[in-house]
Amino acid sequence: MENIKDAQNEMSKNYANGSTGIIISGIVWLISALIIVFATPKSGVWSLLIGGALIFPLSLLVNKLIGLSDSHSKDNPLGKLAMEGTFLMLMCIPIALLLSFQNIEWFFQAMIMIIGGRYLTFQTLYGNKLYWLLGSLLGISAFILFSLKADAFSSVLSGAIIEIVFGSYMFFNFKKTQTK
Repeated sequence: MENIKDAQNEMSKNYANGSTGIIISGIVWLISALIIVFATPKSGVWSLLIGGALIFPLSLLVNKLIGLSDSHSKDNPLGKLAMEGTFLMLMCIPIALLLSFQNIEWFFQAMIMIIGGRYLTFQTLYGNKLYWLLGSLLGISAFILFSLKADAFSSVLSGAIIEIVFGSYMFFNFKKTQTK
């Protein structure tokens, strides 16, 4: 890679600005919300953890199905940043789990905060300032949900809606720029 802009352009082109991952994550959150309604918040925790592990592989599959690449070049330095962000997120999940022992709702609010923080780094990955807005909105939402003592369903549904709306916007914006 010649420069950071080239690296960002490759990541954006190959991963649809990260939009498919956001949409799939939002769907995982939505499924977890339904599981909370029809089962228990504890089942919602497990569905979010298991579904969360499937987000990246499913987004690669969707990318392939819509004709995008399923990887980036080995010399793209931003690939390492993506992995570092993933490891940081994984290191934070035990904190969310420990919080759930105090109050199950806190798990979901902590996870919204954690993924919001992770999305802030995606601006560097994709060169798209909307990630700062997405990460900030998730972080603020987590704080508000915590302050209002929101239930598990409301918390999870909030995360789902934010991600699905942002992911859809980013996907359609990506498609629009690809047709030019």
